[in-house]
Amino acid sequence: MSDSLFDVPGERAPSATQPVGASVPLAVRMRPASLDEVVGQQHLLTVNSPLRRLVEGSGAASVILYGPPGTGKTTLASLISQATGRRFEALSALSAGVKEVRAVIEDARQALLRHGEQTVLFIDEVHRFSKTQQDALLAAVENRVVLLVAATTENPSFSVVAPLLSRSLILQLQPLTADDIATVLRRALDDERGLAGKVPISDEALDLLVQLSAGDARRALTALEVAAESGNITVDVVEQSLDRAAVRYDRDGDQHYDVVSAFIKSVRGSDVDAALHYLARMLVAGEDPRFVARRLMILASEDIGMADPTALPTAVAAAQTVALIGLPEAQLTLAHATVHLATAPKSNAVTTALGAAMADIRAGKAGLVPPHLRDGHYSGAQKLGNAVGYRYAHDDPDGVVPQQYPPDEIVGTDYYRPTTHGAEREIATRVEKLRAIIRRKR
Repeated sequence: MSDSLFDVPGERAPSATQPVGASVPLAVRMRPASLDEVVGQQHLLTVNSPLRRLVEGSGAASVILYGPPGTGKTTLASLISQATGRRFEALSALSAGVKEVRAVIEDARQALLRHGEQTVLFIDEVHRFSKTQQDALLAAVENRVVLLVAATTENPSFSVVAPLLSRSLILQLQPLTADDIATVLRRALDDERGLAGKVPISDEALDLLVQLSAGDARRALTALEVAAESGNITVDVVEQSLDRAAVRYDRDGDQHYDVVSAFIKSVRGSDVDAALHYLARMLVAGEDPRFVARRLMILASEDIGMADPTALPTAVAAAQTVALIGLPEAQLTLAHATVHLATAPKSNAVTTALGAAMADIRAGKAGLVPPHLRDGHYSGAQKLGNAVGYRYAHDDPDGVVPQQYPPDEIVGTDYYRPTTHGAEREIATRVEKLRAIIRRKR
């Protein structure tokens, strides 16, 4: 996926002097040729800001532009190159390997040595570069052989190596607002580079295009171009031109993790409506239903536990159903499980109990197993005192007997602390009674 404002895969930005014809996609024809035409991102373009200094030719720091598709990453990189008059080289992480990276850097080094000319190196989708490819950039960036301008839809903290991060400014672009998108569309309708006022559009159709763009200017312009083929843009024409609203969701990118995170947190927070919203976003975007089912199984134990002992079987059943019948029918199963888990009483007592027990183990509290609990099924076990004095719980009418089960170091430690939520309310009373019997001195 290409990420830039008004960008189309395989297209290079036209310069201010390069003629553009109607055969060039509308999104490319309307690419901003100056800072004055940039819509949105004003938080990064204030007077004397690092990005504005770069675009105006006085900045020297490499930058990583991080943000959703269609918000201006490639456009800003192109403006940086045009404003400074530097050489401009572009690589796509989808097609360039280490060999290509090193070749571009060598050309940049020669240009610097022979002509004193620095190169702006734009790398699209830098998050797809391997660690080796990113490492190949380090010396050139540090020695300013190249001014790196990298674009990514993923959080660079997770996708870019630390040495490259430390040598670059991280600038986060925001989704365009509805007003921003409307401005972009009206400019394209009226500008000579665009539709030159030749295609009428209803206010309702314009509003629909804004809505369907989801903050992505490139998507809005592409949709406008398709609708404009009818000669008169109405709501019906827009609806016929688009099968469905494109969902702001990237299965391989940062938004993927944001939506999944919001889904899990909504279920945990018992907001069933928000949980269904995020589930729908994942399904419409083509998320693997098995991934969703796995997350629900994890949540059932982590965030519900014994407050509703039926939550885990429901999540497991949903995962099995997804595997057996697949989509689209399994969508209902995932919704069923989501509603169950979102509305279930919540408890992290199981999670906390296991964490506390594991923390004690790591701290060295792993004493000897009490002799009466040790294995006695081998010759000589009794001579060692193993299994001697063990009390068989089923011999007691209540099925519970006073007996030491943990090592001496943690006798009396309460790891599991049931809440008063759902089924754990009754479990809490029972656990208290069981501990009183088991820990009673014989």
